[in-house]
Amino acid sequence: MGVPKGAAAVVSANECDFILAAVREEQRVDGRKPFDYRSWDVSFGRDEGTAEVQLGNTRVLASVSAALTLPFPDRPNEGSLAVFTELAPMADPRFVPGRPGEEAIELGRIIDRGLRESHAVDTESLCVVAGRAAWALRLDVRVMDNDGNLVDACCLAAVAALLAFRRPEVTVGGDDGMQVVVHPTHERDPVPLTVHNLPLAVTFAFFNDGNDVVMDPSFKEEAAQAGRCTVLVNAVGDVCSVQKGSGVGVSLNQLMRCSRVAASVAQHMLKTLTDKVDN
Repeated sequence: MGVPKGAAAVVSANECDFILAAVREEQRVDGRKPFDYRSWDVSFGRDEGTAEVQLGNTRVLASVSAALTLPFPDRPNEGSLAVFTELAPMADPRFVPGRPGEEAIELGRIIDRGLRESHAVDTESLCVVAGRAAWALRLDVRVMDNDGNLVDACCLAAVAALLAFRRPEVTVGGDDGMQVVVHPTHERDPVPLTVHNLPLAVTFAFFNDGNDVVMDPSFKEEAAQAGRCTVLVNAVGDVCSVQKGSGVGVSLNQLMRCSRVAASVAQHMLKTLTDKVDN
């Protein structure tokens, strides 16, 4: 993802100039240092698999649902996971109702790519009867307030929702051994997903021909940025993917530096998140 379309029109030229001048001096208009992350929190809804994330003033809601379906013919022993994103018009005057725009689609792709490339969700564990029945998961991510860095907030909400989700218990029986019975939650405890090394995103914005960099850009900083990249890191510190948006070129040393910082930040955030889920 490059600079959000229309962001520069919302922030004045004078504000952009001030942001650029501050970044040159390793300062930020909100008082943070270049590699300071905003405070964040996550809360879980009463429904299984619902999570709301607050990153600064950016707010995102994510929910997971599941349905039994026929597995794909080329993967008869696996279930599936589909990611959908929505940018609510109330979150930002630039967002319009209707079909998902380019930014919403790109957000979904980044989340989907990170989950798939890290093999975060064990899709084989979603299979009930090979070739006949498997769980299809749907992950919906909705932006409620936009104050910058939607990628990190959406990814954090998505991972939180997956960790909190519980699917109904199922048994297989009948005369042919193929009858699937879905048990209500009041009869049997629902089952958590089998997940491995869930990834989190850490985004960096580049300024002044790529010479200056900050982590977790705010909405106004995104209006002034010359480019950005997002690093997805799992719980053991492995880089799952790097998404470099359009804009100014960045040196390999700069990318390596961002990757090292992202690994430390993501691991700490994941530890905090899993503690919240367990409690």
